[in-house]
Amino acid sequence: MNKAILMGNVGTDPKMRYVQTRLVAEFSLATNEPAYTTPAGVQIPERTEWHNIVMWDANAEFAEKYIRKGSRLLLEGKIRTRVWEDRNAIKHTTTNIYVDSFELLPRGPQG
Repeated sequence: MNKAILMGNVGTDPKMRYVQTRLVAEFSLATNEPAYTTPAGVQIPERTEWHNIVMWDANAEFAEKYIRKGSRLLLEGKIRTRVWEDRNAIKHTTTNIYVDSFELLPRGPQG
């Protein structure tokens, strides 16, 4: 099974483009792991992880209209990793979350 469930804050406004006739939205999402102290007393700081999010078709249309930097999202999708080589023959690896379903969440008390 390939399923990712993420809840976090959108880091950039969606970048919109067409692939043939299909609309695609791409943006970053930050998830946070809270700080904690281990039983041995070691303090572990908060950790933020950034994810590349990809939405297609109707989801992309929604993203174009309503999702902005700072929006809070709960999403489910598939993890896809691709390897590509640039002009200098340097290999790059990119991991994206392809969204199947999502929910736009209300911002916290400050937002």
